[in-house]
Amino acid sequence: MPASTSILTTTSPADDQTGARLRVSQKATSAAPPLEVKEHDFFWTYTEEPHRTRRQAIIKVHPEVTKLCGPEPLTKYLVFAVVSLQITCAYILQNTPFFSWKFFLTAYIIGATANQNLFLAIHEISHNLAFRSPSANRMIAIFANLPIGIPYSASFRPYHLTHHKSLGVDGLDADLPTALEAVFLDSILGKAFFCTFQILFYAIRPIFVYKVPFTGIHFANILVQVLFDIVLVKLTSMHALYYLILSSFLAGSLHPCAGHFIAEHYIFEKVPDAARDPMTNTPIPETFSYYGALNILTYNVGLHNEHHDFPAVPWSRLPALHELAKEFYADLPRHESWVGVIWQFVWDKEVGMTCRVKRKEGGRKVGSWKTDEVEA
Repeated sequence: MPASTSILTTTSPADDQTGARLRVSQKATSAAPPLEVKEHDFFWTYTEEPHRTRRQAIIKVHPEVTKLCGPEPLTKYLVFAVVSLQITCAYILQNTPFFSWKFFLTAYIIGATANQNLFLAIHEISHNLAFRSPSANRMIAIFANLPIGIPYSASFRPYHLTHHKSLGVDGLDADLPTALEAVFLDSILGKAFFCTFQILFYAIRPIFVYKVPFTGIHFANILVQVLFDIVLVKLTSMHALYYLILSSFLAGSLHPCAGHFIAEHYIFEKVPDAARDPMTNTPIPETFSYYGALNILTYNVGLHNEHHDFPAVPWSRLPALHELAKEFYADLPRHESWVGVIWQFVWDKEVGMTCRVKRKEGGRKVGSWKTDEVEA
């Protein structure tokens, strides 16, 4: 396939710790069975996901990395600011016609960016990184959910934490496209449809993978959201609620910040020798980072290898993690542009819905319904 326009040419680190990394890599090479690649199918592997291996190697070389773990107090203030911004915009647009440039441009430029920010705030909070108290994290996640218009924070947490513990595991990782999606959407038109409506796929797909028990936190999420929506409409108009919901839709559609959904785990480079993870030496890395400016708006979610390696490190300290263990990340393929990712995903016939690594076994369901449960 043509060389990816979004993946950088990697450089060779000259750090003193490289030897330790190579020893782990050599060990992984001798134990790792080959990757199974079939045409028009997912990349099936029988190896363990790479993040646990790299995390252990980083801790061995840089034991001080564990000091980066723990809540980030700034998160709650950012959540309050963005929620306030969205409520203000909804109030201002209460009498603006839905089918107008002012309404749609505000929803796309401000609303979608703000709600994508809130999606990723909830992502941070799902790892208990806003407060030390698990219950406080659940409550602020419900608060961050308000401008999204539809309750989802309570359900997101167990599915997302299972994604971490069961990366690529068929039947557990709800981030993976289903076989039905792979059949019907693996074309240019299908991929364009997927990118336009991907927020709906991420919202609906999990219930077809497995169902989580309905608990008190789910009830609280729904109750608070419904009450908020009713009060908003009573005090303003339906247009205010339409603005919030449209903002959520656009946040997961053809929006620059939405590129992270595809950039994180889809495989853009199919040449095994050019796409090896130097840490595990598996033929194709499963996670890709992005170090561009849009991280400022998205809680550094672009540093996705770093996040999967250390889910207990908050967004504000992921750059420090990267710098501390730079020799472990310098060789990994990464994306240069989220806009470029969407463009290539749609138009490149060699990249599609099946370009994901899958496993038949491993992993477990986590992050369930107990408000006192702590899962990294």
